[in-house]
Order: sequence, then C-alpha cells, then structure tokens
Amino acid sequence: MNLANIIAVLRARWLPAVLAFVLVLGAAVAYTVLAPKMYTATATLVIDIKPDPVAAMLYGGAASPAMMNTQVEVLRSDRVALRVVRNLKLTEVPEIRKLWEKVSKGDGTIEDWLVDFMLRNLDVQVARAGSNVVNVAYRGTEPQFVATLANAFVQAYLETAVELRVDPAREYSGFFSKQVDEARAALESAQQHLSKFQQAQGIIATDERFDVEMNRLNMLSQQLVSMQAVSGESSSRALAANDNLSEVLNSPVLAPLKADVSRAEARLRELNSRYGDQHPQVVEARSTLNDLKSRLAAETRNVTGSVSVSARIDRAREGQVRASLEEQRAKVLRMKEVRDQGSVLARDVENAQRSYDLLLNRFNQSNLESQNRQSNASMLARATPPGAPSSPKVAANLLIGVFFGIAVGLGVAFTLEQLDKRIRVPSDAVTALGLPVIGILPTPTIGRRMRVQLAQAQDRMISGRRLPAPGKGT
Repeated sequence: MNLANIIAVLRARWLPAVLAFVLVLGAAVAYTVLAPKMYTATATLVIDIKPDPVAAMLYGGAASPAMMNTQVEVLRSDRVALRVVRNLKLTEVPEIRKLWEKVSKGDGTIEDWLVDFMLRNLDVQVARAGSNVVNVAYRGTEPQFVATLANAFVQAYLETAVELRVDPAREYSGFFSKQVDEARAALESAQQHLSKFQQAQGIIATDERFDVEMNRLNMLSQQLVSMQAVSGESSSRALAANDNLSEVLNSPVLAPLKADVSRAEARLRELNSRYGDQHPQVVEARSTLNDLKSRLAAETRNVTGSVSVSARIDRAREGQVRASLEEQRAKVLRMKEVRDQGSVLARDVENAQRSYDLLLNRFNQSNLESQNRQSNASMLARATPPGAPSSPKVAANLLIGVFFGIAVGLGVAFTLEQLDKRIRVPSDAVTALGLPVIGILPTPTIGRRMRVQLAQAQDRMISGRRLPAPGKGT
C-alpha cells in the first residue's frame, strides 16, 4: 500500500477515525479530570559504611549492589511496615478501622491489612547505581499523611536495622554466658585436681626437686663407677701372690724381719758348715731361723689379710653404692611419673584457662554488641508534605491520549477498509483485476490530481504490460 492508497482510505474513512480519536482523547481527559489527586512524599536515607566500634570491622564492606538491594528489601519487608503501624498506632484510628471492616468484612487482622495496603503504596529505590542513598517514597491522597508515612518508614527501618544487629548479639551473649559459666566450673575443677595431687605428693616445685634428685643420681652413678674400679683393684690384689703385694714389699714391719731371716739363714749355713748338722749352735740357729720365719709368715698373713679385708670392704661399699643408686633411680622414676601426671593436670588447667579466656572475651564482645544502639544508616532528608499532586499528570496524559487516539483512529480506519475493501484509485483496479485501465469516466467532482494519477497509471500499464489477446479481456 502506497501513500496514495493510505490517503484514499483516510479520506474515505475519516469519520470513524476521527470518532475513535475523539473517544480516546476524551477518555484521557476524563481520567485526568476525574481521577483522584495523588501526592508523593519522599524521604532520603543514606547507608553509611563505617567501622563497627565494637567488632572493629567494616559493616558490609563497600556499597555493593547486593548490600544495597538487601537494605531495599528490608525497607519493603512486612516487619518494617508492621513497626510503622505500631509506631503510628494506626489501628486505633476510627476511620481506618471502619475502612478495614468495610473492605475486609472482619477477615484477618487489621495490622495485616494495613501492612499490605501500605506496602502497595510504598516505593523504595536506590538513588543511582553505586550510590549509598536510598529514596523512600509513599503515595496517597493526603499530603500530610504521605509525608508522615514516608518518615515513619525510614524511622522504622532504622529501628529494625538496629534490632537486626542487636538481637543476634543478645542471643550470642546469652549463649556465651552459659558457656563462660561452664568453662569457669571446668577451670576450678582442674585447679582443684592439680592442688590435691600436689598436696598428696608433697610437691612444691616439681622441676627443682626433680633436678636435685637427678643430680644426686648422677653423683651416685659416678661413685659407683669409682667404687667398681677400687673394688676390682682390691680383689685383684687379694688374689695375687703374697710376696708380690706392694703392702708386703713396702711394709715397715716385714722388712726388718726379712733382714733378720736373711742373717739367720747366713749364720745357719755358716755354723752348719763349721760344726755340722747336730751341733748345739746349729740347732739353736735353726730354731732361731724357724722363729723368725714364723714371725715373718705371721706378719705376712697379717698384711695380706688386711688387703683381703680392704677388698671385702670395697666390695661392700660398692654394693651399698649400687643399692643407693638403684634406690635413687627408682625414686627418680617415681618422681618422673609424678611429674608427668602433674604435667597432664597442669595442661588441663592451662587448656581450661585458655578456653575460659576465649569464651570470656567473646562474651564481653557479644555483650557490648547487644548494647550497641548505633545504626549504619541515617536519615539524610525528611519528607515534607508535597505542595502539588504527583498524579494525574495533565500534560503527560493528554500526550498519551493524543498518541493513542491517533493510533486507534488509524487502526479503526484500516480495519474497516479491510472488512469492506473498495477500489479507491486506478491502481487498485489494476491490482485487483490484473488488466490495464483503458479509460475512466470522470465525475463532476474529479480533480486535477486524480487526472494526473490516472494518466500516470495508464502510462505504467502501457509501458510495463502487454495488452491481452482479443476475446480474453474487456
């Protein structure tokens, strides 16, 4: 369809098109005039990202879209709306109660009805992408009422935000309070076990006493080694030949006796060679020699006996040192066992103390957080009663009415044309019949433009189509 066809259709169907345009525009004007005036009040809220003075950490970090969307959802929540209802005591307003009874006929609660009603008229949006500012707008028919509700929603959000931070901290504080009591009882029990154990074992300073006993054990070990060496030497000397003992060789008593024995033997040999074996002097000399030898043997036995006694004494002392060493070793082992048990109990006390300190610190932190009434949001600008209604918008409604009126008028015209299609211009006849236009009967009202269009159509048909054979056309 070309421009000529469109103009022809509009000229033929102008009356329905104009009627549709007038109806649509009239409906827009009627809506603009009859619609109730709605007022919008906007309060501005800023979400401040600042360090938490208690937890010493950033609340939410940067102003991420997820964090801002979360705050927007909190503002739109039933919890905030219910707090608005209770703060303003809207359930006690007689007009509101009568309206609720009329609309809901007593079904449900008035608080739930008010929450649903107010949330439908609430609009919460972030000012712009990446911003911390949130606009809280409320629509209604009363300027003062919408301003009051917008401010009430912001105030309810601030109180709810504090509750959302304080309530979990209060629950944690109660939980950690019980844990602290249990940890304190466990610490006291561990300390009592350690004290009773130390008293039962007579322990004052376990490490110092253990060091003293270890030094004594080392000293006994050294003494045992020395006594073993002395005892071995004494035993060896006791088993050695008598004449080879140093005590025998160096004895001040045996040396003169040995000299006397040597002189007596020399005298006996001399007398025996001079007088013979049976001479009285020889007999006397032999008797003297025997006495000297007996005395030497007796003294030698005394000396060697003292060596044997010394060996036995050394062995006895070695046994005593060994027994003392074994006793000291057993004592040290018992002390080590006691010290290990004491170390276990001491570690129990340390662990209980550490757990108690951690729980106490966490309890103190939770307790401070539960008492913190600071919020990370604040009201940037309060809502004021609007001076002009936000809707209906006269200019916008009229422009929309004109636009849709034109669209509906054109639609009606072309729809009627499709339902009752007629030949408006010569090209329509050519398109419909597939035959060239030979002539046209002019009407009294045909204009110069129609004649020009007819001539152009005839020229196109003559130049672009062949005439049909005789008998196949009119």
